[in-house]
Amino acid sequence: MLRLPAELTHGQAKDCLAQLIAGLDAEAVSPVVVDATALGRFDSSALAVLLELRRTCQRAGKALVVQGLPKHLGDLATLYGIEGLLPST
Repeated sequence: MLRLPAELTHGQAKDCLAQLIAGLDAEAVSPVVVDATALGRFDSSALAVLLELRRTCQRAGKALVVQGLPKHLGDLATLYGIEGLLPST
């Protein structure tokens, strides 16, 4: 399982995405689960990271599921019309 950090804003987005993509090699099963329960401070960059991770998973033939998506981040996804792209559990 991949995990998002406690803080994911524009300043951390590039490094966070690189770490998540590097961790995909260890995820042999689909769907790939991303645990977002620790995420407490974030901006819309968190959505950008998740969407790029989703694209990377798709290229590898895997699905992506987000576990523990914070309500506010889900609200942002709905506001931007992308909530269907980030299935959650």
